[in-house]
Amino acid sequence: QVQLVESGGGLVQPGGSLRLSCAASGSIFSINTMAWYRQAPGKQRELVAAITRIGSTNYADSVKARFTISRDNAKNTMYLQMDSLNAEDTAVYYCNAVIQRYGTSYRNYWGQGTQVTVSS
Repeated sequence: QVQLVESGGGLVQPGGSLRLSCAASGSIFSINTMAWYRQAPGKQRELVAAITRIGSTNYADSVKARFTISRDNAKNTMYLQMDSLNAEDTAVYYCNAVIQRYGTSYRNYWGQGTQVTVSS
């Protein structure tokens, strides 16, 4: 079994910051790319940021220079530092990871999501 558990969401005022975490647990042999997605009400899920095992990153244009993705391979954990938040960032944020369990091939896993609400 593999689990991805997000934490760190909540309510924040415009201009504020939040830090999301995603911890992977279970019988994990290797984690490849990890990513954050988000889905706002009435919209499709979209990629926010992704990071490879060696630390290469890419970001959606809407969050560049405001969000920073990072990971700690020793802890199987990924982070998303979100600064200068605005109302358009309000969404459920999902953790995604490509994980290889012992004796199997890589598979795509999702977390349950954490709500981020930006409002005054």
